[in-house]
Amino acid sequence: MIQIKLSPVGWGVLLCGGLLVPSLPAAEPVRAIGTQTEDAHAFTHLAYIPANSELGTIRFEGIKRVNVPARTKHIADAHYCAELAFSDPGGSMFCPYSSTESVTAAYEVTYSFTGQPMASDELASRHFALAVYFRPDELAPEVLRAVSARKPDRTEMAGYFAVKTYREPVHRVVIDSARSSLCPGSYRDGVWTHNDQSCQDDIHYTAITTPSDSVTVRVDAVPISAKRRRARPQFHDSNALLLR
Repeated sequence: MIQIKLSPVGWGVLLCGGLLVPSLPAAEPVRAIGTQTEDAHAFTHLAYIPANSELGTIRFEGIKRVNVPARTKHIADAHYCAELAFSDPGGSMFCPYSSTESVTAAYEVTYSFTGQPMASDELASRHFALAVYFRPDELAPEVLRAVSARKPDRTEMAGYFAVKTYREPVHRVVIDSARSSLCPGSYRDGVWTHNDQSCQDDIHYTAITTPSDSVTVRVDAVPISAKRRRARPQFHDSNALLLR
């Protein structure tokens, strides 16, 4: 019989040979990077303010030339976003990440108004501002010349724009109280708890139409011809009286 004598080191190599083979690095998962580019819609001439704002206080403040985003790029790492959904249910500002791809010239028209203080405002300020944007070709040459003046007259500039406000109806789904029956209970640690655990709520829903929680403010450029007609003295009425 042939006997093979192995030294202690040899037995170690034979029994634990797997440990002597270097492990190969695991393949990196393929990351799906999604990129989407979209046009920015800054020239709607619309702004939205809370419904409890004092609409009679909307006042023209000024106009200036600015640059606004024309195209926006959204980049999302699908693998990173999937992991983030478990580690941070609140999400992240970087999932997806947005950046401005290009900008374009615009004119920012600003108005101020009075509203109810925000709950997060320690100073309880009631003064707010809104802004809408116009393309240069949407404004008459007279307006552009007035804006370029060193100290444009605010009253004159306000006359180049017209403000309209409206509150659109919205459709909501609410509990139909006439057809529903709710089990008696109370709030415990912020959770509604039934007094009788065996009781089951019988809830029915219905669709209703209610005013929106916000007011839409639309700002339009007034045609120069219409502005001149409004500013022109109305002599024809007085002449008619003199001719009588």
